[in-house]
Amino acid sequence: MAKKNTDKIVFDHIKVLDAGAKGVSVAKAPDGKVIFIPNVVPGDVVDVQTFKKRKAYYEGKAVKFHEFSEHRIDPICEHFGVCGGCKWQNMKYSQQLFYKQNEVQSHLQRIGKIELPEFEPILGSEKQFFYRNKMEFSFSNSRWLTEQEIDSTEDLGNRNALGFHIPKMWDKILDINKCHLQEDPSNQIRNEIRAFANENNLTFFNPRAHEGLLRTLMMRTSSTGEIMVLVQFFENDKANRELLLDHVYEKFPQITSLQYVVNNKANDTLYDTNIKLYKGRDYILEEMEGLKFSINAKSFYQTNSDQAYELYKITRDFAGLTGTETVYDLYTGTGTIAQFVSKKAKKVIGVESVPEAIIDAKANAERNNIMNCEFYVGDMKVVFNESFIAQHGKPDVIITDPPRDGMHKDVIEQILKIEPKKVVYVSCNSATQARDLALMDEKYKVTRVRPVDMFPQTHHVENVVLLERR
Repeated sequence: MAKKNTDKIVFDHIKVLDAGAKGVSVAKAPDGKVIFIPNVVPGDVVDVQTFKKRKAYYEGKAVKFHEFSEHRIDPICEHFGVCGGCKWQNMKYSQQLFYKQNEVQSHLQRIGKIELPEFEPILGSEKQFFYRNKMEFSFSNSRWLTEQEIDSTEDLGNRNALGFHIPKMWDKILDINKCHLQEDPSNQIRNEIRAFANENNLTFFNPRAHEGLLRTLMMRTSSTGEIMVLVQFFENDKANRELLLDHVYEKFPQITSLQYVVNNKANDTLYDTNIKLYKGRDYILEEMEGLKFSINAKSFYQTNSDQAYELYKITRDFAGLTGTETVYDLYTGTGTIAQFVSKKAKKVIGVESVPEAIIDAKANAERNNIMNCEFYVGDMKVVFNESFIAQHGKPDVIITDPPRDGMHKDVIEQILKIEPKKVVYVSCNSATQARDLALMDEKYKVTRVRPVDMFPQTHHVENVVLLERR
């Protein structure tokens, strides 16, 4: 039954049916339209109040629970439901894996429309909390207020916050007390920085007025125990900058790399900024099977180090290298996969569009005494051409790990033209992966598929596919 409430509708006793895209769940309204509902679990029976109506669907929120799903658990984070970061924390991990595997299978079947083998079971993450090696937090002088605070007549006092953006609200920051994504001392460092800044009247960023000293905080950790802290300042206030950085280094002497950047651009992205080293060295080291990889402030590295190792082992296994092959690693980043498979290849050629990443890749290969890896920088669709292949040799195996948008059609056309025996396709977006597999179906058959969960408590999932020449 539906009840009208001004311009909103309340649907009674709606059973949540499935987990949908972007971490929201799916139900059906009495009129047959889909309802997207956050913070519920398939199997819950709820009253839903809609706040958006479209031709084919509603968006709403659960306002009353009649039955709880057998797959529901209590979230451990005090910020769950507001933060928006771990949308599946109220769902048993076994069910998270079930829905992730289903999503990959659905995308490859529905979008790809190609012949597929039996899927191998998704590889779950041994760590379901404290698994991320990189976290970014924002400062704001206008923290997000709860409904109780808004309704309160009490003086709310200090409105400074250091935490995460509220979903769909670019200027509102949720103040974070404890986050369960990155191992300590991440929480201690963040909370100490906020407390010290408040005690010393250091100003927090105002995103509307574009003023304030403190803008963002990034922390990176590694499996070797090393720690990087980078504070982004909006204003160039040397005295207060050094006051804060000296305190952080004194309080946490285990920090390997303490860096800062002054950025008064409209956006807070780091990639076109001049980052300064304050204490220690400008990188931290990650280690995998005896290989060491330097990670600087701008480096791309898989954010779950332990599970990245599992992902790379699956990639190497799918490639089935014997030591005689020439391998191309497209979208190589800092060359981690290239170097990881190099022991079982004759030669590996890595290509990446980000110059700083290729500098890191070359330095890492030198550090690891790897002589059979070469790295080149350039736009993939431009660099990966006939003359490049003539210069470096036709690949026997291609490993490709593109960004979320998938491979450019020119890259796919070149792969189809040179016809390597195998292509191992690693993807963080199985929808665009499915599109690309369909484009390659004329010459390649998918022979193995295995999803990998890199991000427990979220809807995100990686997928590895082996294509073999027909």
